[in-house]
Amino acid sequence: IAEIKEMNAGKVGQPYMYPNSLIEFLAALHAKSFDYRALQGIVNALSKKLGSFPVISFSQIRRRIKKLSLKFSPRGNDLVVGVDGSGIKVTNRGEWIRQKWAIRRGWIKVTIMGTTKGDIIDIRIGNENLDENASGRGMLRKNHKNINTYMGDGLHDTKDNFKLLDQLGIEPVIKIRDNASTKAKGCMARKKEVTNYKEKGYKKWAKEKGYGHRWPATEGIFSATKRIFGETVNSHKKRNMYHEAKLKFWAYQKLRDYP
Repeated sequence: IAEIKEMNAGKVGQPYMYPNSLIEFLAALHAKSFDYRALQGIVNALSKKLGSFPVISFSQIRRRIKKLSLKFSPRGNDLVVGVDGSGIKVTNRGEWIRQKWAIRRGWIKVTIMGTTKGDIIDIRIGNENLDENASGRGMLRKNHKNINTYMGDGLHDTKDNFKLLDQLGIEPVIKIRDNASTKAKGCMARKKEVTNYKEKGYKKWAKEKGYGHRWPATEGIFSATKRIFGETVNSHKKRNMYHEAKLKFWAYQKLRDYP
């Protein structure tokens, strides 16, 4: 009741009847592939058990879930983070979807920034052409005050990444490409890391830098999220596809945050 009163304070138009906490609960179930009519049935069953409160319709559930603000934020300071991308499959992968939304191979791309403790602190979602490096830099700029160390695989071995990390005072732990040049070429920060990497070799460098901890910050999150909530989306519209994909990772983090 208190939550409903707070939501309706100053609201113009029809007041809310159902709290966001209920919608978030239903959204997590929807991420687990319960359709909207099934969610209405669940609320109906809860109503019978908990005092016969009015049952929200499936169309209202759909509207409220689509309006949910799926936010992620840093949990703590001096975080060690990793950035990586992965694909989410499009179930309805007809030719018209590929042509209309530039999803040529039938999947959309998700780039996450996670901590070595397994928490998601930011996310970017787009079509197959989503630039993982640009996404990582955008998330860095947004969350840099809470970040101490940035981890990435060989794809992240770029001058732009090293320059930004140097500007922000964040330690880079990025796997250097085998054919990397030790010449600065306009980026002394990368030259320093390349020289250090080649002097020590991969195994010693990885052990000293703790590069193995990148897995729970990236692949571990992708693996757990897809295992729990599946790796496909069922929506037809591009905006809804992206929201549905993001919802899976939001629901995963909600489960982790649950006391």
